[in-house]
Amino acid sequence: MKAELIRKGIHSLIALAPWLAGMNRSHTALLLMGGVFFYALVESLRFVGFSPPLTSSVTRSVLRKREEGRLALGPVTLGLGALLAIILFPPQAAAAGIYALAFADSAATLTGKFFGRIRPAFLAGKSIEGSLACFAVAALACFWVFRDWRIAVATGLVSMLVEAFSIRDFDNLLLPLAAGFTAMLTAFLLQA
Repeated sequence: MKAELIRKGIHSLIALAPWLAGMNRSHTALLLMGGVFFYALVESLRFVGFSPPLTSSVTRSVLRKREEGRLALGPVTLGLGALLAIILFPPQAAAAGIYALAFADSAATLTGKFFGRIRPAFLAGKSIEGSLACFAVAALACFWVFRDWRIAVATGLVSMLVEAFSIRDFDNLLLPLAAGFTAMLTAFLLQA
């Protein structure tokens, strides 16, 4: 439980990316690329038996059981998801996608782990409660960015579906792209 809270606390730090991109989009993209490269290098070293002191101890303390004995890809897909959102989308849509990644994905995981009781087979172990938390938080985050409930509801629904049906750590990659694209497309359609 403690490890999951720490893991999601670290995960939520990606929410700083839109703020940094607002100051300098190129530098933020370079920072994200550097972070992904650095983590991949350190994780590769940990995997082959060399443990850089600070980074490996943090990684080990938040590893899930399914990640033991293999490379932990979550931070790589997290950084790549935010990077692609910043590169591909206008600032508001990128922010909506990254906030869905930072907050809605975390809310889904924590709600599902601590309060999730209804786990239908089609969700492959995930809970209805976690999915609803993802929807609510993604919609709130998107509303905060766009101030339009229609964009927020559409983005929340897509975020919920992607989080519910995506494969393990790859929701970190898919969620910001799907949420950002939905926010962008919905905003465009409402203006037309």
